[in-house]
Amino acid sequence: MFITVAGEKKEVKDGLTVAQLIVDENVETPMYVTVSINDEFVESGEFESTVISDGDNVEFLYFMGGGQ
Repeated sequence: MFITVAGEKKEVKDGLTVAQLIVDENVETPMYVTVSINDEFVESGEFESTVISDGDNVEFLYFMGGGQ
């Protein structure tokens, strides 16, 4: 199946979970990443059970604090 990850189309295996995609993509600091699929946020507690579907658009987001 094909999905889009951070704007790049990729072929991945069926049944891929968000947790496995994070590993496959070597996401830096996975404990701080926020994931959206088709512009819907996935709760971090659901990464293991959320299966990605053909045609999904996945984004890894990091919210940064700072400024004054």
